[in-house]
Amino acid sequence: MRNLGASVRARLLQLAKANGQSFDLILTRFALERLLFRLSQSPHAGRFVLKGAMLMMSWFDDPHCGTRDLDLLGFGNPEPEPMLETFREILAQEADDGVTFDAETLRVDRIREGLEYGGLRLRVVASISGARITLTIDIGFGDALEPGVEMLDYPSMLVFPTARLRAYARETVIAEKFQAMVMLGRANSRMKDFYDIWILNRSFDFDDDRMACAIKATFERRETPIPRRYPTP
Repeated sequence: MRNLGASVRARLLQLAKANGQSFDLILTRFALERLLFRLSQSPHAGRFVLKGAMLMMSWFDDPHCGTRDLDLLGFGNPEPEPMLETFREILAQEADDGVTFDAETLRVDRIREGLEYGGLRLRVVASISGARITLTIDIGFGDALEPGVEMLDYPSMLVFPTARLRAYARETVIAEKFQAMVMLGRANSRMKDFYDIWILNRSFDFDDDRMACAIKATFERRETPIPRRYPTP
């Protein structure tokens, strides 16, 4: 019987060496990718929308870009226990990719307590041929989704079936990052938001009306006034 996990681990090690990346980071990214595949195959796929760094990595082939977290927008019951059960079912989806998820390690906590739209943080341990990887899944609720979601075929790092799932539009990504800049002002230490907006604007063409719609909806939902003039230097 072939040892698929060992083969996958060896190929990921080769990939890490070829790109000069941390092997641990490559393992984490692959495990998150395969979690997305299981989500896409589950009855719960329609309840979640991909956002965050994993979405950005699907748009840019940057070997030095990495993340240890998966960010999703969720719909439905936002309580911890039902979400635990949902993810137990997601992780139970069969996929012949060398990754196993230990449902016994699945934990959930509330995040962003005190805000109008709270969220949940799940953690679970995945394994690839003995290598154990702790994954974090952050799920938010209540954010605006103008100008709508898009269907994404998530690229696989190796030759495995890809996840087809709902994802943020690029306009929504920019709108949320812009709102964070405005809200935080000079206290903003999230320099990656500035870079992300720059690289998105440089790499893709945008329709002005769609962009305006996304910004208006996001600022209204988060109760942030849209600035009418440039900030004072």
